[in-house]
Amino acid sequence: MGDMSQLGPIFAVGMFIYAMFRQWFHDQFHGHVEMYVNKVIGYVYPYVQITFHEYHSEYFERSKAYAAIERYLSANSSNRAKRLKANVVKDCESVVLSMDDYEEVTDEFNGVKIWWSSSKTIPDQRTLFSYRDDDERRFYRLTCHRKHRDFVTNVYLKHVLDEGKEIAVKTRQRKLYTNNKSENWHGYKKTIWSHIVFEHPSTFDTLAMDPKKKKDILDDLITFSKSKDYYKKRHPDSDTATSASWPFSVCSP
Repeated sequence: MGDMSQLGPIFAVGMFIYAMFRQWFHDQFHGHVEMYVNKVIGYVYPYVQITFHEYHSEYFERSKAYAAIERYLSANSSNRAKRLKANVVKDCESVVLSMDDYEEVTDEFNGVKIWWSSSKTIPDQRTLFSYRDDDERRFYRLTCHRKHRDFVTNVYLKHVLDEGKEIAVKTRQRKLYTNNKSENWHGYKKTIWSHIVFEHPSTFDTLAMDPKKKKDILDDLITFSKSKDYYKKRHPDSDTATSASWPFSVCSP
């Protein structure tokens, strides 16, 4: 965003004046001043920012949108980042790369340029009764030109979330879960459950079955998977019904 450098001195002066105001005036004026300052900035700052936090609350619910964005950026933009985090999946030789904190990458979709940055905040005070022993709050921030706002919110973000979900399906692993010891039940990234990756050597291909019958089943499954839009129109609750019909469940990350 090279053209933004020209606005740097203006914002520097504005932030200095605002800091002096906060120091000398009472807190009751802050809300009114911030409202008008944001309006002024809106006239000269041509970009829109959208923030996606990793966690919705003080508890354990990780944002599905954040996870999908993380997968999307890891697959599509990590090769353009200069600072990366490396994770190695257990029993896997490949390294999964993702954006490090305070890194920025550029993505382009249908001719529209979008900037993604990863960051984190550490609250000044820990929230009462918080389960978190790690107060770092990570988030992704999307920045785009305001003229592309509708396109980004209605088209681009849907593309990012859909592709992130597809990546999750392709890379998901079956897992076997068991309870942890009680000392691991509390804390921000701790849980009463632990898991191992379930890698059974048997597959449908190795299943002892008449080859013709096996082929018929595979053909039916392929036809069904390619006709999911048709079945959704005919039976809006088909996903639930289909899931209930299977004698097993698969846990994915």
